[in-house]
Amino acid sequence: MPKIVSRSAISSSIDAPPTDSAAASLRVYYCLCGEFILVIDKALNSLPRRKTDGAIVVRSQDAPNAKARVFKLNVTPASQPVMIERKCEQGYLHERQYRFNCTRCDLLIGYQNTPGPIKSGPFVYILWGAVSQVQGQYPPEAFEGEQEALAAAATSGKGKDAA
Repeated sequence: MPKIVSRSAISSSIDAPPTDSAAASLRVYYCLCGEFILVIDKALNSLPRRKTDGAIVVRSQDAPNAKARVFKLNVTPASQPVMIERKCEQGYLHERQYRFNCTRCDLLIGYQNTPGPIKSGPFVYILWGAVSQVQGQYPPEAFEGEQEALAAAATSGKGKDAA
């Protein structure tokens, strides 16, 4: 019987310089219920926010002066859009939002302004406080403004009781 000789090379990447893909770490975000929601190439707190509602702006399509973010959302799109009316200096501003929710608990995660699949428009908006980097832990911004809302509700409730 002939002798079998194996020729193989052993390689190691321990001493290799880091590549661009290794240097660009992905960030993972979870819903408040613990469900995986988003993986993105940049921290959400470093992305711009909308002036109208404070939502995080994620560029989903390339533009001449900016590249799209690399991200994947695990959400359920709503069946119907929601019409939002905001008061502004010129009167009222109307905006159609195509919302998407958590696949497990149905919490509103974000929206886009165009119909169709997610990333079909230039931007996707993630609601501030809707996701956390730590699974099963609420981010501090999830309760942002809660004390003011409770104080306002208590004040308006006292006025009704006195009447």
